[in-house]
Amino acid sequence: MAFSSKACRCLVLMSFALLPLSMAMDSIGSYCSGNSLAGNSKAVASINSVLTDLVAKGSTGGGFATSSAGKANNVIYGLAAMPRRTSPPATARPASPPPPTRSSPAATTNPTQEYGIYAKYDYCFMRFENENFIGQTDTDAGVILVNVQAMDNSKAFQKAVGKVMGKATSQASQAGSGGLGRTKDQYTPFINIYGLAQCTQDLSPLACAQCLSTAVSRFGQYCGAQQGCQINYSSCRVRYEIYPFYFPLATSARSATTDMTKYTKIVVHR
Repeated sequence: MAFSSKACRCLVLMSFALLPLSMAMDSIGSYCSGNSLAGNSKAVASINSVLTDLVAKGSTGGGFATSSAGKANNVIYGLAAMPRRTSPPATARPASPPPPTRSSPAATTNPTQEYGIYAKYDYCFMRFENENFIGQTDTDAGVILVNVQAMDNSKAFQKAVGKVMGKATSQASQAGSGGLGRTKDQYTPFINIYGLAQCTQDLSPLACAQCLSTAVSRFGQYCGAQQGCQINYSSCRVRYEIYPFYFPLATSARSATTDMTKYTKIVVHR
């Protein structure tokens, strides 16, 4: 089943609203599942309420927010994340989201429909569904970005990446970590490996560890010995690069924005 493409574009606009205006960029990944919202004005109103609430809370509440709205079959749950310790400081207030009702043509409402969307940027993530996913690990669908350039001595590099990501995932799954782990190890005198492991802050340490374990287990299948790779699920993400990509960055570091021309995108479903 395919979610309405117009509704999906609407959510992408919501996620974009969480970003500082000076950091306009394309989404690095999005996923839509379920049926069209066409004709379900109550569900559309719930989504509009949730997204507006997430934009307001996400920009003032430490970069993380959850919300819900609606009743019975029209309840919508939402989550937005823009972690302070991996993101640059905001330079502008978030824009007001456009109402989803503008892109919802009239049709017969089906009360058993399922709705689900997530959209991810380098610095923020937003998700909504009509089932309560808060606190639940979700690795059913993922977006993988693989750097097109490979390293020499693949076995040694993969071993070094495994060491870095082991440290990062261990940090992220500890109580009090806020679901965030960041590490850096020297690979050669001239090359460092930077690793990031991150869970949405609604997950318990155990649920976070389970999600990250699933994500890291895909490195061998998809990442090989490429210079960088990231695996993004709706409840966690893991990433490594041979350049600094998380904040705060050294003044001499390159931009942390993902250059999509250097990565292959893979969308996976379980």
